[in-house]
Amino acid sequence: MGSHIEESELRDFIAYTENKVSPKAVANLYGRAEMLAKMPMRVQRWIVAHAKGDEYMGFIVDPYCFFLAYEITDAAVASRMLPSGYQLVPTAMFADETPRYCAIVGAFNVRTSVFGGARVELYVIAENVSTGMLTWVICDYESNTINYDPGEGFSAATTSQAVITTSHRGDVIIDVRSKERSNSLAVTAAVPAGTMQPLDQRLWVDGNLSVDYGGRLMHEGSEAFGLVFDPGEMAQALRVPLDAVTVELNTFGADFMANEPFESACFPYAQHFVTTSYPQSSPIHDQHALEEAVRSHLANGQSSAAKPRASSAQ
Repeated sequence: MGSHIEESELRDFIAYTENKVSPKAVANLYGRAEMLAKMPMRVQRWIVAHAKGDEYMGFIVDPYCFFLAYEITDAAVASRMLPSGYQLVPTAMFADETPRYCAIVGAFNVRTSVFGGARVELYVIAENVSTGMLTWVICDYESNTINYDPGEGFSAATTSQAVITTSHRGDVIIDVRSKERSNSLAVTAAVPAGTMQPLDQRLWVDGNLSVDYGGRLMHEGSEAFGLVFDPGEMAQALRVPLDAVTVELNTFGADFMANEPFESACFPYAQHFVTTSYPQSSPIHDQHALEEAVRSHLANGQSSAAKPRASSAQ
């Protein structure tokens, strides 16, 4: 199903998300997050629950984010990574691929209202039993910037090296290594060998409406959150043939995933999202509601811009 977001609406939504990202604000938050990371978890969670400010943040994934899908070889181990109320469900990244229990490793550069930098994330794809929503469950990550997750709270950069970039030859080059854990990912992928192909819409559209935390990041009180975006951004991606992808090293999910990926995907354009500043449940469960949420954010943004600013004397 194609997106019903008009071209002018998409341009406005892109501007809306980009304008939410202020380098000055992000710089100011870095030191505060490092300070919060030293506090007890109960204090961190209280601060998050009572935080004031903009409820929503812009979340921009820069071009050439890269994903590898691996078949899960030990379902029992993978299932233990899931929060209660979830079950493994077969899926695949591209519409014509054979579904199977799978985990996905994603590498991307991101700019948000509260942090910016390189991240590698490990997802186990599951279904929420009560809602039926396909869900990307983030079970591990490494990042060269500040982080927040329900299980471990605030943290500073976790990497000793974080390279996610491209070359003039058209290669995506990834070399991310943790300084705290055994997690490492080193990949080179020849993007020009890829072709744009349709993505599985349940995974990429519905799945991004339900994102949760598992593994070491899990916390019983956390809620699945959702992203707001033009579903057209998830219609297709570059399918890079595996013979054009060299995975030199991947230790993410090594205890429950196959040694080799069964497909790889690359988005050669920026993706623009709005999400809550801290994980909150989302009422959006289908594409129609997602498109209406895009328009609602645009309307609220335009309404806020039209309001006169209060003077400093008030």
